[in-house]
Amino acid sequence: MTTHEVQAIGPRKIIVQLTRAVTYLVYFYLIAVEIILLLGFFLLLFGANSSASFTQWAYRNLDRVMEPFRGIFAPIELGTTSADVQAVFDTAVLFAMIVYGIIAIVMSGLITWLTGRLRYLEAAEADVEYRQEQDRLAAAARAPGMPPTATAYPQAPGVQPTARPTYPDASAPPF
Repeated sequence: MTTHEVQAIGPRKIIVQLTRAVTYLVYFYLIAVEIILLLGFFLLLFGANSSASFTQWAYRNLDRVMEPFRGIFAPIELGTTSADVQAVFDTAVLFAMIVYGIIAIVMSGLITWLTGRLRYLEAAEADVEYRQEQDRLAAAARAPGMPPTATAYPQAPGVQPTARPTYPDASAPPF
């Protein structure tokens, strides 16, 4: 890993973390929108009393999230309920649920990708720290004036020096 790549890990990691946080916020918003659409769809379908405060709240929120989809499809009137409230099968609400659901699936995939990217950057950062620590320990073990291959502590006769563990890929992190 070059010095330039080592210096770039920190800012990239911050950017990925911020992007992931914003993506989570958008994803949670989309889940809330899906719940509002589902709730509004069933309230319209069963002809809920529009004078009830909960129904008014649900219809207000439904109107906000349905703004881009109004007029795409005509609602199908199913008749009136026993309280003389019109029951409606609103296909535009179903279409909105599909569109928002697709966007939520894309956001979920983006979150998964960003999480994998963040784990990769954290592993690369840990690898750099491991290598720096190994270099520091190797430099501390050398006495002044000794060649780089000599150790500061001579081995007892007949004792083999301990070998550093090897990994299949030298660029891979040690875990």
